[in-house]
Amino acid sequence: MDWIRFAKSGKDLTGLRGRLIEVTQDELQKHNKRDDCWTCIRGMVYNVTPYMDYHPGGEEELMKAAGIDGTDLFDQVHRWVNHESMLKECLVGRMTTKTATASKAITLPSSSTGLTPPAAGPPLPNKDSQPRYDWFQTDATVHLAVYAKRKIPSSGCVTVDLKAGILRLEVLLGKLSYMIHLDLARKVEENVSVHTAFSVGKIQVTINKQTRGKWTSLGQPLEFHNTFLCKKKRGPFYRDCRLVSKMEVTHNTHVFRLQLPGGTVMHMAAGKHVYLKAIIEGTEIVRPYTPVDQNLVSASSPSAHESDLYLMIKVYPDGVFTPYLNSLQMGKNISVSGPEGTFSLRPLRDVTHLYLLAGGTGFTPMVRLINLALREVDTIRTTKLLFFNKQEKDILWRCQLDDLAAFNERFQVEYILSEPSASWTGRKGRVDEILLNDLLVRPEGSKCYVCVCGPSAFTEQTLGLLKQLCFSEEECHAFKG
Repeated sequence: MDWIRFAKSGKDLTGLRGRLIEVTQDELQKHNKRDDCWTCIRGMVYNVTPYMDYHPGGEEELMKAAGIDGTDLFDQVHRWVNHESMLKECLVGRMTTKTATASKAITLPSSSTGLTPPAAGPPLPNKDSQPRYDWFQTDATVHLAVYAKRKIPSSGCVTVDLKAGILRLEVLLGKLSYMIHLDLARKVEENVSVHTAFSVGKIQVTINKQTRGKWTSLGQPLEFHNTFLCKKKRGPFYRDCRLVSKMEVTHNTHVFRLQLPGGTVMHMAAGKHVYLKAIIEGTEIVRPYTPVDQNLVSASSPSAHESDLYLMIKVYPDGVFTPYLNSLQMGKNISVSGPEGTFSLRPLRDVTHLYLLAGGTGFTPMVRLINLALREVDTIRTTKLLFFNKQEKDILWRCQLDDLAAFNERFQVEYILSEPSASWTGRKGRVDEILLNDLLVRPEGSKCYVCVCGPSAFTEQTLGLLKQLCFSEEECHAFKG
């Protein structure tokens, strides 16, 4: 929030007195110092010098993009951030591919930032391996079938939105995304059902017609219809979800239950997160959160296909987003994206020992991984959670974790406190090499996999320690916000 207030102070943050210019590659490269730092994101150039003191990752991280195209670096760490809004006052102008000796003044399209969305790029090659779709109908229903041409994870990979006759269907297949986007030919009921044949890779969506009869066509194609692209090229798609309940977990953490619209079906696979978006003090703020199951100890299967999302969120009194969310009245809406994230279930094949290292609310992606490991991946003999917190009162779902460990011999949990009380008899301290060497056992003939999530400093330090302990990059995954 300090940066937002500073950016709105009226100061000239670009050094160009409001002019927008075309920037050549040579010109961009000149601005690569701490006190003169420009970077390019999606074809637009920003003077990020004023942002140095406000960047959460510090000056060192920001300087990695100094004087260059920082789009890939940005997407690796901050894809959820709306940089157009956050850096609006720092906009220098547009990158140009023309060679020029001086920067030329330009006029950009009229919008809040002047940013024109980049082209998504052409569909991927090799059409034989690309998904396709077909449709058929009865007098009362329309059935749309998608053939993924590969097996589909049992946790699902489909998000469907149907609103005002517009159908948007997205199928996530690893890092790729197949989309159907149509303005349907006639009026339909705003509810859909989705049936998936996982082993053969077929998804069938059923829609109810408002008026019985035969359609001569399915509808008119819209943007990105029938395309197969890298997921990151699409950008998040938001729908309004209603806050229906809030349950206290600890003194500063709650589970927020968000109800999806009636025309939305969202398959939330393990390891995926969503973005929440709100306008706060006139600025669009976006934050990533990982849905959890309704509870950890349950007789039913993981709630990947439910109509509600459960988000376990720590409220920071001095934060920007969480106080807003915490004050949201029941029944009010908030914008929620579809599933995002790079986590893949493929590395878990044949894993025998799954280690989950969580710092604070970094516990949230571990919830569905625990359920997945215990219910669906028979090869995993041991799932061990190393849960790092400051004090006992900060431990999330401790009773449920203890119950699960007591009733399932394949699950173990270790609590490590950095600021324990005098009565604490468990492990103490912070993550270090000695602790990890003691707890991350690698039996002969085993195949191990480690997942890490927590504050940035915790995650980076833990990854470094795992490397020292000879865990390869292929054996580790870090959930990064």
